Amino acid sequence: MDRRITLAKASGSAALARDPAFARYANAVLPKRGAVAAGLEPFAGAWDKRHASHLLRRTLFGFSKADLDKALSLNSSNCVDALLTVPDETPAPPISTDVNDPTPAGTTWTVSAYDGNYNGTRQRSLQNWWMALAMRGEFSIREKMILFWHNHLATELDVVGDPRYAWLHHSLLRKSAMGNFKELVRQITVDPAMLQYLNGDSNTNTSPNENYGRELQELFTVGKGPEVSAGNYTNYTEEDVKAAARVLTGWRDVRDTPTAEFQDKRHDVKDKVFSSAYGNTVIAGRTGPDAGTLELDDLIAMIFAQAETARYFCRKLYRFFVYYEIDATVEANIIVPLADQLVKAGFAVKPVLATLFKSAHFHDAHNQGCQIKTPMDIVAGAVRQLGIPLPDGSDPARQYALMANLVGEAGRMQLEIGNPPNVAGWSAYYQSPVFYEVWINSDTLPRRVQFTDKLASAKGLGFYTDKSFLSVDVLALAKATSAPGLVNTLVSELAQIFYPITLTDVQLKYLKDVMLNGLPDYEWGVEWDDYVAAPADPLKIKPVETLLRSLITEMMQMAEYQLC
Repeated sequence: MDRRITLAKASGSAALARDPAFARYANAVLPKRGAVAAGLEPFAGAWDKRHASHLLRRTLFGFSKADLDKALSLNSSNCVDALLTVPDETPAPPISTDVNDPTPAGTTWTVSAYDGNYNGTRQRSLQNWWMALAMRGEFSIREKMILFWHNHLATELDVVGDPRYAWLHHSLLRKSAMGNFKELVRQITVDPAMLQYLNGDSNTNTSPNENYGRELQELFTVGKGPEVSAGNYTNYTEEDVKAAARVLTGWRDVRDTPTAEFQDKRHDVKDKVFSSAYGNTVIAGRTGPDAGTLELDDLIAMIFAQAETARYFCRKLYRFFVYYEIDATVEANIIVPLADQLVKAGFAVKPVLATLFKSAHFHDAHNQGCQIKTPMDIVAGAVRQLGIPLPDGSDPARQYALMANLVGEAGRMQLEIGNPPNVAGWSAYYQSPVFYEVWINSDTLPRRVQFTDKLASAKGLGFYTDKSFLSVDVLALAKATSAPGLVNTLVSELAQIFYPITLTDVQLKYLKDVMLNGLPDYEWGVEWDDYVAAPADPLKIKPVETLLRSLITEMMQMAEYQLC
């Protein structure tokens, strides 16, 4: 598979990037990648910049030179362990920055009474708070895992309606980031946000609502499998959807608290009979205040006893962290053993991810640079990669204003945190045969390039709400290389950080030529040495900065920069 082909029109040309004709390069059928013989045996190759960078790209939203140095100071196995360690920390909740909100500015609205007049500003506060946490750059997979769970167990802010519910939902995902899949699904089932989103609050014995019972099976756990008859699938049937809905009758959200509660008078107390897909299991109907919890536990136990539940989930992990194509070899050698491990671990996720990230398969060359960056990888990743400082929480209003712009940038690239397009999440993780390629179209690709162009420019990316600007310190970026005065070394080492695949000599020469704009190589050394000798002299700074900005701009315009 030529990993550049979808992005070929983007390379070095904003005009071509706007040409919708490049859409013809998208997959019409699944591509055939080269044979990946490597399995889940431990990676035994050289632990170098290439492999360390690959691991960091897939587990972090961008990485700095300090992150790479830390990774290289460890061996590959210990680096995975460090990334899978979630700090024991509960961040302070989002706060009000709306002077009209009854919640005093600077204090949290998450414990305030519901007020629909301020849903919009409180939702934006939650998104801005979330983006700030994703941008802070901890050496942990936590933020990537929260996005994984948000995509897998999707809710939409705009549909949930009550920002406090969304806050509780996000807190559950954050707390469970490296926790237990089975327990998280159990808790999500009676989560106030999910009850609102998939109509669990209106699921009663007199009027069963099948919405959540369907998505629980189709999207969250066992998956459909091949259709065997109209509306019936290998892994569950329409009768199973109805039975699951009856199990879950009686749950509702309580806005005053806010929390969820079970009301036994709204619960269907009859036995629930499932199909042969579940071995004709019968969940006994119960009465009383514990009926809802007991039947829920039985439902979760039944679904998670199916071998396909673990396999379906491991495919979701694989597509998110490795590659979208799962052929028969990957299914047999990677998915099935990972699923077996997941079951043996009681559905704890961390051991499974450790096995995957430490494997020879994960580090195989065919699995490097084969993803297209998500908008979060572009927005958060570029800022982190370029070492651009961000405001801390000491001035929340300013921090939130800046984060609002970054949330908007990612949203315009079609990933707005908090608002996936539907309950299935973002189509990049399930829409065959294009998968990740849906991130790239005639609207989003120019937005990606415009965003990185501004970060690399002298003026920077301006946020006029608080007169802040984000712009890379190109001098600091150059100084982070081993020999910034040697143009070939400078370009080569930056390319190792910026790209997941090795550039050709022709490409490296092209980047150097763009930077030097016709100057011979030695002239760069002269310019750099003059700057080093007089680092405060604007006349020495400007020529060096100008050349470096040309280089960084071009590097982020190349098609290879869109790969992960």
